[in-house]
Order: sequence, then C-alpha cells, then structure tokens
Amino acid sequence: MCLAIPAKVLRVKDGIAEVDFGRGVSREVNIMLVDVKVGDYVLVHAGYAIQVIDEKEAKETLRLWNKILEEELP
Repeated sequence: MCLAIPAKVLRVKDGIAEVDFGRGVSREVNIMLVDVKVGDYVLVHAGYAIQVIDEKEAKETLRLWNKILEEELP
C-alpha cells in the first residue's frame, strides 16, 4: 500500500522544496514532477511531491492523520 502525506511548501530552490508536515516536522522533497510555489500544499510520497492539492483538502487530511496518530501513540 502506498501512502502520500499532505505538506505545505515553505521554500523552493532548484527543484527542491522544504515542506511542513505539521507537528514540527519539515523535510526537503523533490518537486520536479509538479509546478509549485511557496504556500501551496502538495502530496508527498517517497521524497517526491506528486500532486498539488487544495488547502482545505490538505488541512482536513492532516487533521484526520493527526487524530489517527493521537489514538495510536501512547
């Protein structure tokens, strides 16, 4: 099963973006597959931004993901 996580684009430079997954987690991801700008939300899979998504959809998905994590973690 594949899993893509929404993240907000913080910085963009030379085909790489720093993205924020929330909860203080940020990473650099490859953005060569999508056209993004700072402030956009993307789906990230295996270190690549694979799709730009709507902010409302991204926030709802992150809310649900955080709820799952809260229920699973001790």
